[in-house]
Amino acid sequence: MTTQAVTVAPTALRVGLLGYGEVGKRFGADLHEGGVDRISTFDLLLLDPNAQASMHDHARQHGIAPVDSTTALVERSDLVVSAVTAAEALNAARAAAATTMSGKWFLDINSTSPATKSECARAVTAAGGHFVEAAVMTSVPPHGIRVPMLIGGPHADELRGTLTALGFNATPISDEIGVASAVKMCRSVIIKGMEAIVIESFTAARAFGVEAQVLASLRETFPQINWERQGDYFFSRVIQHGKRRAEEMRARRSNR
Repeated sequence: MTTQAVTVAPTALRVGLLGYGEVGKRFGADLHEGGVDRISTFDLLLLDPNAQASMHDHARQHGIAPVDSTTALVERSDLVVSAVTAAEALNAARAAAATTMSGKWFLDINSTSPATKSECARAVTAAGGHFVEAAVMTSVPPHGIRVPMLIGGPHADELRGTLTALGFNATPISDEIGVASAVKMCRSVIIKGMEAIVIESFTAARAFGVEAQVLASLRETFPQINWERQGDYFFSRVIQHGKRRAEEMRARRSNR
């Protein structure tokens, strides 16, 4: 695939999902529903006897072909969407770059630091690929493929039209790798910080038997916020995404 070929009809694209977790599964299902009929995926868990059966079943239901390695995925894809854990993002990019990527596109949607994004970009570019970083700006499940994303890098504008045609909601922010990730990282300080503070406060208040009084005081100080509903929402997000977020934070600390 050449740089110019990215403008072909989206249904003609060969899309590879590197990582078949919550995000990979949802994006794959949405792409298939949108008319893309050549979708492949590779995930290390596809090789795990305890997990592969359910993953293969999900892929089969949505017209997605599992393959047995990152190399095989790259070889049969025009656009690779990397949606692995933060801890594996750089390994995934390097594995993809271990084979020729001439003219292929690599969209990295992982929640990693700007430094890690730059390392991934160098690996992909050295293999002849076109690297585009993406920062997913809110939770994927309510939106699916339409989740708002900021994209960046020297090829971001070039890929935007194809991503839009595929159903993505992608907005270019900079031709410099790392800017989109910096926006998400700084936003996450506020969002995850608020979640941590609220959870710690509410948990302690309940333990001391003063939850009602704390909530009443918060309502008086911040009447625009429904603290009971906000607390429920924060707790549910941490329960659902806590393990992945811990991995992301460890990855960011190691790349400061």
